[in-house]
Amino acid sequence: MRAVIQRAKYASVTIEGTVKSKIDLGLLVLLGIEPSDTKEDIEWLSRKIVNMRIFNDEQGVMNKSVVEVDGDIIVVSQFTLYASTKKGNRPSYIKAAKPDIAIPLYEQFVEAVGLATRKVIGTGEFGADMKVELLNDGPVTIIIDSKRKE
Repeated sequence: MRAVIQRAKYASVTIEGTVKSKIDLGLLVLLGIEPSDTKEDIEWLSRKIVNMRIFNDEQGVMNKSVVEVDGDIIVVSQFTLYASTKKGNRPSYIKAAKPDIAIPLYEQFVEAVGLATRKVIGTGEFGADMKVELLNDGPVTIIIDSKRKE
């Protein structure tokens, strides 16, 4: 699994003109899934994201997690995170999991994040044409890959 984590002052997901999810302070997580991902990837990545200390403490130092600042999270599935740009100018997405594999893993990931934060997690809609809006705070943007553990 690959995630792009963005610290947000505001984020939303709109589908066909209707806001599906919206948060103020928190995280917007773009999640890419590959066919070899497992429950272990879900557990490691969800725990890492929820506990990542990227919010400022009272001294202005990034020392608090999204849980500690009572922030919210939106998780959006994004197969393009597995784009291969090695050949030519048209990206290949063959490394991304197909929907029959990706959808259950995405749903399990959202559930794991919800259990860890004890909050309802905002989502997009798998396969939909989504408009994702973000006011990135900092900006703070971190990329994590569960296979490389970084």
